[in-house]
Amino acid sequence: MSAVDCPFCAIVAGHLEASVVAQTASAVAFMDLRQAVPGHVLVVPREHVENIAALEPALAGELMALATQVAKALYASFDPPGLNLWQSNGEAGGQEVPHVHLHVQPRLEDDGLMRVYPHGVPEPADRAALDRLATLIQRHVRL
Repeated sequence: MSAVDCPFCAIVAGHLEASVVAQTASAVAFMDLRQAVPGHVLVVPREHVENIAALEPALAGELMALATQVAKALYASFDPPGLNLWQSNGEAGGQEVPHVHLHVQPRLEDDGLMRVYPHGVPEPADRAALDRLATLIQRHVRL
């Protein structure tokens, strides 16, 4: 997939809607459409980079710095008993969009996750619900 066909590039360019939580000069954090647990955020570079192997160290650091701030905001917003940060590469690794991205997701006791979507892939949430979650988290993001 090229940057022309990439949905994350379309979000970064403003051509697709997203519920943005935070952004920097090089990265954007927005609500994942599939909210298995409320607060699931994706952190993506503005630049189209297909996988972690192609990610420059400086940009990787900037992505992680934003993911860290999002994680702190999620703790402040939801006070979850746990949190996952993960990144997948390639089809066999579960990467669905070939644009490097970090998942930052609150965890609940016995939520059944990390057996990836054990109850099936969630349907996309409605925009209003995503916007409410983004607004809740935005108040706690510190850049």
